[in-house]
Amino acid sequence: MTRNSNKRSNAGMDATDFPDDLVQTQAAWNATYDALAASRPRDTTALRRRLLLLSVRLWWHPYWQTVPSVPAARSELRHLARAHGAARAA
Repeated sequence: MTRNSNKRSNAGMDATDFPDDLVQTQAAWNATYDALAASRPRDTTALRRRLLLLSVRLWWHPYWQTVPSVPAARSELRHLARAHGAARAA
């Protein structure tokens, strides 16, 4: 996987090209989830509402109508967003 790419490829799997907005939404979901999971989070109501909004955006994104295996693609998206988050933190 290249650094600024939204493609992820594993042996035996096709490369999946995700729209930038979908990757950004998943990354925002991860950050919001992490903020909620932190010890004594501030403004939990706002964080929960944001998590719900982002969940709806992820679930109903038009991209999912274009892939043959939605569960596998969703899993790939989560891995990709985590990898991008880890790269930013480093």
